[in-house]
Amino acid sequence: MDKVAKPWSVPVTVEHIPDAGLHMDIEAPEAARAQIAGLAGLRDLPRLAAAFDLARVGAELHLTGHVKAKVGQICVVSLEPIESEVTETVDLRFFPTAEITEAEPQKLRQRPKGDDEPPEPLIGGTIDLGALAVEFLVLGIDPYPRKPGVEFAPPKAEDGGEHPFAALETLKKQLGGGQS
Repeated sequence: MDKVAKPWSVPVTVEHIPDAGLHMDIEAPEAARAQIAGLAGLRDLPRLAAAFDLARVGAELHLTGHVKAKVGQICVVSLEPIESEVTETVDLRFFPTAEITEAEPQKLRQRPKGDDEPPEPLIGGTIDLGALAVEFLVLGIDPYPRKPGVEFAPPKAEDGGEHPFAALETLKKQLGGGQS
């Protein structure tokens, strides 16, 4: 993938994850945050960090953790700059694509009760924690941010002025359709 589509990459090879698991704290550098802000339509991205726990369970990889960021946006009501916190919880399972045979997809569909999602494909034995953090950040951004306490109030129409459909109302009366 090119640098524009993947501004922050923190690859981890699954075979390098110890049997006891691996904890990783990562933080996006300033240049990556600037690129991510542009891609996500943010005014600013002062902070983007994630903490992940990776554990191998047989052939699967289980990843849990959270993504935290401070995002700068523009209030959709007042058009003033605002900053807000984004916190997203991550809980994913990955399964190596090379080990999925024709019989395996049926087995993967038979998940334990309460397990809503099938495992994600693990391609090439590597997982990119930076790309995952960016993905969860984008999912957590409020698409319609509002400054606290600000509400939209439609403009009040004056009773003495002409209404937008006054000409149609006059035409309707002239054609004889003005009776209710």
